[in-house]
Amino acid sequence: MKKSLKVLVILLLIVLVYLRIAIYPQLDLISGFSAKSVASGHFIDGRNLETIQQNDNDIPKVDWATNEINDTEKLVTSNVHGLKDRKAIYREGLGATLINDDFDINKPYEVPKRTQLKNDLSYPYGNLEPKDSVFANIDYSKLNEAVANAFDRKGEKKKRTRSVVVVYKGKLIAEKYADGFNKNSRILGWSMTKSLTATYFGILQKQGKIDIMKPAPIAEWKNDERKNITINDLLHMNSGLPWEEDYGKISDVTKMLFQAEDMSRSQLEKPSQFKPNTHWNYSSGTTNLLSGILRKQLKTHQEYLDFWYNSLLDKIGMNSALVETDMAGNFVGSSYGWATTRDWAKFGLLYLHQGNWNGEQIFDPSWAKYVATPTNTSNGRYGAQFWLNSGDYFPDVPKDMFYCSGYQGQMVAIFPSQDLVIVRMGLTEEPDFDFNGFLKNVIGSIKK
Repeated sequence: MKKSLKVLVILLLIVLVYLRIAIYPQLDLISGFSAKSVASGHFIDGRNLETIQQNDNDIPKVDWATNEINDTEKLVTSNVHGLKDRKAIYREGLGATLINDDFDINKPYEVPKRTQLKNDLSYPYGNLEPKDSVFANIDYSKLNEAVANAFDRKGEKKKRTRSVVVVYKGKLIAEKYADGFNKNSRILGWSMTKSLTATYFGILQKQGKIDIMKPAPIAEWKNDERKNITINDLLHMNSGLPWEEDYGKISDVTKMLFQAEDMSRSQLEKPSQFKPNTHWNYSSGTTNLLSGILRKQLKTHQEYLDFWYNSLLDKIGMNSALVETDMAGNFVGSSYGWATTRDWAKFGLLYLHQGNWNGEQIFDPSWAKYVATPTNTSNGRYGAQFWLNSGDYFPDVPKDMFYCSGYQGQMVAIFPSQDLVIVRMGLTEEPDFDFNGFLKNVIGSIKK
């Protein structure tokens, strides 16, 4: 009996040591993810706590968290079995921000100045409902079947598609939403936000205010080998700086998103590992560094906040769009862009039309070619903050496809040869969702 008790005590101690070493350090990230997710989903898109917990937060370990919403203070508090309290605050115009104990929630803050697109045009160039359009070369039965097959049947929870929008020749030809979502639902694009961030460099370049081929304007790099890293290298994820992009553990990206006060510095502080333009390495830290560089190009913080909207989002009528900020006031350009599915499609159309929006050139046509040209170390998979199909990653889809891509299967797919944009928002990636088959079937419904 004594021997069994001794063995039991030893096993218990081993378990406790394991929990302390392997699990306890993760609780800060678990609570942080949960608080941020609940605050954003609730205050940006109006989802209730139960819906968020059963869908957005039903991720292993994240579902351990307990969450409480304070609607009066617009604050969410989360913890794991009473441990590691984390808070996220919602501020109108800035979205939800994960905060630490040093953050002053009463401190005044600036917000972007927004303008609503005002004209009498239908979608996509205006905010009126799209006009009915019928194309003789579209098999609508096949199209509707392809779109319907992107969604789960009743009672299933595998594909988990939330919305699909298809725009052909500038006309909305298909649109479908899962239960609980509609044309006004704002959905997080995750890393599709990277493509937004890159676009601002194209806008500045058209305005003659920046040269992406010059070294990145970072004072901390001027006296070491990092001084040779260009903005072009950063846009291509080719800086040679180390970065671990792993959401399943404590890594560079999870520490940045769920602990850092100033996310623009997470990649900046990394030492050189390789010569620039020799090693492709996907890095959300790099994109937030680019957001910080954008901030320095503008005279004031207010100008930085306004620029993201008046030069792009509000200009093309993405009035639902919201990019959230970190504690230091930087837009989290890697991950935290929200918009309706229709508005995400507008962004795809802007690139389909090579920067031209209803007659106004937002960025030069050469920029659309630039972002869709493979960087020489990505095996045809990546351009400049856009993903590519030039290497036949999707074998049954045109090779000229380039696309914005986000965690859990967000996609804005652009097909220049087809005059087509396809948007899918959801909660699953390959293999649970067959993107190759979905895109193939939608395209297959359109006869050339």
